[in-house]
Amino acid sequence: MISDVLVVGGGMIAHDQILPSLLQLKRTGVIGRVHVCSQRGSTVKALRDAPAIRRAFPDQTFEVHQDLDSAEPQPDLFRRLIGQLPPRNLVVIALPDTLHFDAVMTALRAGQHVCCVKPLVLTARESRVIEEEARRQGLFVSVEYHKRLDDRSLIARRRYRSGLLGDFKLGTAILFEKWYYRHSNFQNWFTTDATDAFTYIGCHYVDLVHFITGLLPVSVSLYGLRDRFPNGAEGYLWTDARVLWNNGACLNVQNALGYPDDGPGSNIQGLTMWCATGERGAFLRHNDQYRGMEYCHVERPSGDGATLYAEPSPDYFQYVEHPGPGLKPVGYGYRSIELVVQETMRVEQSEPGLRTTVLDQIDAAGLLATPRNSRFNEFTVEAGRLSLANQGREAEIDYDGGSVRLK
Repeated sequence: MISDVLVVGGGMIAHDQILPSLLQLKRTGVIGRVHVCSQRGSTVKALRDAPAIRRAFPDQTFEVHQDLDSAEPQPDLFRRLIGQLPPRNLVVIALPDTLHFDAVMTALRAGQHVCCVKPLVLTARESRVIEEEARRQGLFVSVEYHKRLDDRSLIARRRYRSGLLGDFKLGTAILFEKWYYRHSNFQNWFTTDATDAFTYIGCHYVDLVHFITGLLPVSVSLYGLRDRFPNGAEGYLWTDARVLWNNGACLNVQNALGYPDDGPGSNIQGLTMWCATGERGAFLRHNDQYRGMEYCHVERPSGDGATLYAEPSPDYFQYVEHPGPGLKPVGYGYRSIELVVQETMRVEQSEPGLRTTVLDQIDAAGLLATPRNSRFNEFTVEAGRLSLANQGREAEIDYDGGSVRLK
C-alpha cells in the first residue's frame, strides 16, 4: 500500500482524470491519504467543490494544506509538502510543461516515486538526468501517456507486432482541443516561448505510433500559426508536424486549441496508419473522438464545452454507478493511473537489491512510459521546437550523439 500520494497542480487534467482516479484507489484501500496542492488556493477549492467529484465521491476527501480563500500565490508550497511526505511514496506532477523538470527532480531528491503528465520534460538531457537520479535511488518515474492503456492501442500493438499489418508507410493524426481552453489558465503559460500545440498535444500520437510499431522518429518539420489568447498572450495555437521514422515512414500530425465549443465530444482526434508488405496493402484507422454514442439533450449539460448534441467517449473516462456510495470512474484514463500505482507498489515492495531489475522489467514491457523507454518523445519535442524556431526547417534527431540539429 502507498500511504501518501501528493498531487502537485490542480488544473483540468487533475479534475478530469487524476484526482478521481486516486480517490477511487483510496476508496478501495490501494492507497492511503491523497494530498493536493496548487500555486493558488482557489484552484484547490475549485477541485474540492467540483460537482462531478463531489457526486462521485461523497465518501472520500483529500488533504488540503493551504488557505483556500487566499489569493496569495504559493509557488514553493509543493517543495515543503514533498519534503514532509514519508519517503518512498508517490508524487504526481500535473503542472505546465516548463515546470516539470524542477518539480520531478524535487520529488526524486526527496526520495519519492513520481508520475508526471506528458510530456515528461522538454529536452532529452533533462530526461537523462531524471532517469539517472531515479535509478540511483531505486525510484520509479512514469509518464502519464494514458492512450497506451486504450484497448484500441493495445489491440493495434499486438496486431502490428505480430505482422498482420505489414510495415507502417504513411499516417495522419489529429487532436484538436476545444476553443474554451483559450479562456482557461492555458493563456498564462501556453505561450510561444514555452510550448506549442504539437509539443503539448501531438506528443500523444507520436508516442502512440511508437507504442504500436516500435519504430523511432528521426526528424521533425513543424509549422506553427501564432494566435492570441483572450488576455493578449501569443501562442502557437495551430500546428502541423511532419514526423519521419527510422523505417522511412511519414506521420503528419495536426494539433490546435481550435475545435469549436459547439462541436460534439470533448475534442476531435484520431489516427490513420497506411501499411504494406511487398505484395499487399493494409491500414489501421482509429476514430478516437467518436465512440458509437450519440445524445441530444433537452437542455445543455453543465461544464465547459458541453453541447446539446453530444458524442461522449465511454472509453477514456466516465463515471458509472456501482454498489457503493457515489459513482466510480471507468475507462483507460483510470486504468492508466491504476497501473502507475500498481507498478510503483511493485518497485517499492521488491527487495532493495532487486529494484533495478524491476525497473528494467517495466521499461522493457513498455506498457507505461518511462524516461528510458520514451526518451524519443523528448528528442521529438526538441526537434519540433528547433524546427518551429527556424520557419519549419527539418530538424534531425541524433540518438547516438544525444542531440538534434537542422538538416
